[in-house]
Amino acid sequence: MFAVHDVTVSFGDLLALDEVSLDAAPGAVTTIVGGDGAGKSTLLKVLAGRVRPDSGTVSAASSGELGMLPATAGSWGNLTVRQNLEFSATAFGLQRSRLRERTEELITAAGLEPARDRLASALSGGMRRKLGVIMALVGSPQLVLLDEPSTGVDPVSRVELWRLISRAAADGAAVITTTTYLDEAERASRFLALESGRALLGGTPAAVKASAQGAFWAAKERQGALAWRRGRWWHHWAPVLPADATRQQPDLHDLVVAAALRAEEHSR
Repeated sequence: MFAVHDVTVSFGDLLALDEVSLDAAPGAVTTIVGGDGAGKSTLLKVLAGRVRPDSGTVSAASSGELGMLPATAGSWGNLTVRQNLEFSATAFGLQRSRLRERTEELITAAGLEPARDRLASALSGGMRRKLGVIMALVGSPQLVLLDEPSTGVDPVSRVELWRLISRAAADGAAVITTTTYLDEAERASRFLALESGRALLGGTPAAVKASAQGAFWAAKERQGALAWRRGRWWHHWAPVLPADATRQQPDLHDLVVAAALRAEEHSR
């Protein structure tokens, strides 16, 4: 189990993480979801040993057991797809007899065979993110940290990326991803929602839905203070369902937004 418990991180006057806890098990995908500035990247850097917390405990992998994709491209633009992978494989300490086999295996899994000799700088955004992911996986690390692997990626490439991520978990790695897309939290074994460095919700998607507090409903017009727009409808939350409303089963999007709005209300 890789974990952080009650971790607090501050950068000067900025509180980046406020007593945040997260568990990630081998063979499973854990997703950290939140907007810009929520603390997602900082939490990954704590797990990677790149940021030392002010307080709390960290149980993470050693550098040789860790694969990481940063929020940037994660590859070298002046190297080809194959060269990027071979360079990463060498850094992981793969023997030459295994290096070429593993490189070709991942290029095929990512659907990058036609681009294996293309410079990374000449790849599309989706292809370059896939390259960054397989570079993080090339050494078969025990802990894989992927910072927003699907941000700015087209829908088809997002599906392909999740196939790679799920395969890495199936092979036994503990995979932790970050995302701004709430639908990706639905695909994870466990998730943690952050807002301004604080934990809003966490656990398995099914358990969080089953334990939802209060009442959710939808209407064409706004009917309360805790309301948010989804398409043509207003979604609402209240401690008790109004007499003229029809209860609606919330998805994770509704649960996280409602939790964020309640937290904002309580902080005033």
